[in-house]
Amino acid sequence: MGVLCHISGKKMSWWPLLLCICVAEMALGQVRYSIPEEMAMRSVVGNIIQDLGLDVKRLKSGRARIFTEDGSEYIGLNAEKGTLVVAKRIDREELCKQVSPCSLHFQIILENPMELHRIDVEITDINDNAPFFSKREYSFQVSESASPGARYSLESAKDPDVAHNAIQTYKLNPTDHFKLNVVSRPDGTKYIEMVLHTSLDREKQEEHKLTLTAFDGGNPQKSGSVKINVVVLDANDNSPVFSQSVYRVTVPENASRGTVILRVSATDNDKGANEEVAYSFSHHTDGASSHFNMDPHTGELTVIGMLDYEKVKHYEIDIEATDKGGLADTSKVLIEVSDLNDNAPVISIISLSNPIPEDSAPDTVIAMLNIKDLDTDKNGQVKCFISKELPFKIKLSSTNFYSLMSDDVLDRETVTEYNITITAMDEGSPPLSTNKTINLRISDVNDNAPVFPQPFCTAFIIENNSPGMSLISVKASDKDSGNNARISYFLEDSQLNGMSASAYFSVNAESGEILAVRSFDYEQTKEFHIRVKAQDGGSPPLSSNVTVKILIQDQNDNPPQVLYPVQTGGSLVAEMVPRSADVGYLVTKVVAVDVDSGQNAWLSYKLQKATDRALFEVGSQNGEIRTIRQVTDKDAVKQRLTVMVEDNGQPSRSATVIVNVAVADSFPEVLSEFTDFTHDKEYNDNLTFYLVLALAVVSFLFITCLVVIISVKIYRWRQERVFYKSSGNLPVIPYYPPLYADVGGTGTLKQAFSYEVYGTTDSRKSDITCSRPFSQSTLSVDHSATRTVPRHKTESENTLTEQKPPNNDWRFTQGPRPGPSGATGGPEVAMGTGPWPQPPTEAEQLQALMAAANEVSEATATLGPGTMGLSTRYSPQFTLQHVPDYRQNVYIPGSTATLTSNPQQQQATAQQAAQQALPPPQASAQPEPPKAAQTPASKKKSTKKEKK
Repeated sequence: MGVLCHISGKKMSWWPLLLCICVAEMALGQVRYSIPEEMAMRSVVGNIIQDLGLDVKRLKSGRARIFTEDGSEYIGLNAEKGTLVVAKRIDREELCKQVSPCSLHFQIILENPMELHRIDVEITDINDNAPFFSKREYSFQVSESASPGARYSLESAKDPDVAHNAIQTYKLNPTDHFKLNVVSRPDGTKYIEMVLHTSLDREKQEEHKLTLTAFDGGNPQKSGSVKINVVVLDANDNSPVFSQSVYRVTVPENASRGTVILRVSATDNDKGANEEVAYSFSHHTDGASSHFNMDPHTGELTVIGMLDYEKVKHYEIDIEATDKGGLADTSKVLIEVSDLNDNAPVISIISLSNPIPEDSAPDTVIAMLNIKDLDTDKNGQVKCFISKELPFKIKLSSTNFYSLMSDDVLDRETVTEYNITITAMDEGSPPLSTNKTINLRISDVNDNAPVFPQPFCTAFIIENNSPGMSLISVKASDKDSGNNARISYFLEDSQLNGMSASAYFSVNAESGEILAVRSFDYEQTKEFHIRVKAQDGGSPPLSSNVTVKILIQDQNDNPPQVLYPVQTGGSLVAEMVPRSADVGYLVTKVVAVDVDSGQNAWLSYKLQKATDRALFEVGSQNGEIRTIRQVTDKDAVKQRLTVMVEDNGQPSRSATVIVNVAVADSFPEVLSEFTDFTHDKEYNDNLTFYLVLALAVVSFLFITCLVVIISVKIYRWRQERVFYKSSGNLPVIPYYPPLYADVGGTGTLKQAFSYEVYGTTDSRKSDITCSRPFSQSTLSVDHSATRTVPRHKTESENTLTEQKPPNNDWRFTQGPRPGPSGATGGPEVAMGTGPWPQPPTEAEQLQALMAAANEVSEATATLGPGTMGLSTRYSPQFTLQHVPDYRQNVYIPGSTATLTSNPQQQQATAQQAAQQALPPPQASAQPEPPKAAQTPASKKKSTKKEKK
């Protein structure tokens, strides 16, 4: 329901007063206000809080704002008070010209949720403009023969105001000959004519001066005037007459320049020059003169400017036909401009939410669009659509307004952004369309956990590494972005060898690089398993794990260790070769191991030094020392071989072992030659001083030990007799402590303290050598050489135990011995498939040690009273964790045991060797042994005595 508000008073009296704002209509989100033009800035137009049923909080939370289709900003929004105010000066004449009513149309837009309210503000006219004429003076030529009733067209005054503030009346002064005729047109405009009501007489008055005044209907009333000069001409009795009083024509808006749209004609009944007519536009057709042209001779109306239906839909042109006598006739041309589909739809984005989260629900409003077409009818009817393949849709919310909404689930990891092309097409012929592309970004949500390329990975590191060394870098990927894809790496706390994993490794949180915290030893630990967690920076964070297997690679950091022959500090360990030995005779076998693995444990043997290199050779792979030619009587009895054991590491490491070989057929010959063996000079004469010094130290130690042994011998011997009587037939198992270690970097076994005894029936040839003491048990032989007793020595006491007298017919066997491949009487040694032998198992190494003990037991049990073994020695005992692998049969010279890979056979051999090493229980009460039979060795000694 409309309400009209009137303002009365003097001029400008309404400005200090409250403005009369009329709420005309409020329905379906539409409010209409009415305000006068020229209101002051910040003047209140209306209260939208009351009229729209909103509150200030809603205006602020919805980010209320005004949208106008043409971009004008005459009305502003005061969100703090909820009122509409005048934003800038409003001139109704400039804004709407003669259009009435004059209204401003705009929308108030709210978000969250999105709302749209249409506001219409009508601008009412005030009388702020006075009527005016385009010229200050007009001139007319009127023939004196003009009859009363002749009409002369006058230019109408102009007043930008409308309604009652527009021009209402005209007044002509004086009115002696002319009077004013005002004609109202159907469109409301006024057309004025000056009409001659009394004849003119040029002879009385040649010129008449008139004043034309125009008055508007405002309060106060305003006016404007123009002077009219009338020149009286000589008689021209007939005026031109148009064929039509009104010409009507329709012109398409795309008419090109030069197009003739109309031809007018007028006739004059006069003759001669007074018959010639000139066509022209009337004075008040200034606006049309820029678009059309009238040919003065032909009367053709031509298009000279660009026509636009959307700007001007019709033109009204007053034309004149004037003869040379000054007589004229007027007519009107009404030009209608027809619409063509020459305007494509215009798409305006009012509001856009960009980016939107990928977890947005369907039907979420993304953008508000305004689409309009300036054409009319079907040419202005628009359809809007987007591609059906996109997960979005367009929905019409109100006239010319559309909503862009989501229509499906969004996934940023699949599509990070969309180029949404909105197409608006009208229904003209041909149709015109407009495309608007919106680049919509999808914001990330932490919905993806970090992912490793594979759940397991392997890293390698060489032992003896430096702490802080990089092992491997694990890398996880996250399909999210930003902080949701920022990955940090952590080492999961777990137990490795009874310690926390962080004691061994650390992980760089940024790069995922795994670093070694400490140095590793392959011989202690060969591999680790750790878990690394990758966690993103989302909220809440997501994570995944990867298992890293770290393999320690072996380094050649251990030299070979020689197990056999055992090297002692002062003993003379010799292997005997009969002079009847054939080519290939197995002298002994050097047994060595390497605690490294792989090719670092592949050992090769070579003869470094030898007294006679032409007599012996060493197997490069099995360490067997064999003769390479027939032994002759010319060969020296004492043969000293230096064998070097070298592994296959890079760089390789090696150890050397000295093997003493006696070339003789009997022990007396060997012992007679070896008594001074320790006094031989070394190959290098520079070592003589050191050898003499070492001999002095050894002699001092021997004398000291001999005195101690003699002083406690009787006491210990009595205690041992009591012990054996009380223990009955219980076996005594010797204990061999671990003595396995590096010595001076040579890789040989730690040398133990032992007693080396050499004896013959001739006491002058007997010799006892004392070397560094064993830390555990050794063997001791009494000086009379009538019996052999085991000697058990601890840190606090020594125990002497008598043994059974040795076998009288003991002697060296010259026949073949059991051994590896290539030696007579031994089983074939199983070799590896490659060029190097496979390392032995730990069980085989222990069996090798037991076999060495077996050899000592056999030698002790078979010694006779007239002869002694070249060397009585024990091999040290090893723990399994220190014994490396060596997969070959091991032969110990002087022993009947050959180690094989059969566990039962190995166990039986070890038990047999242990039993042989034990003294019989009745050894303590044995009578004096019978005189030993003469052996080849004793015979040889006797022969030597006779010769002497």
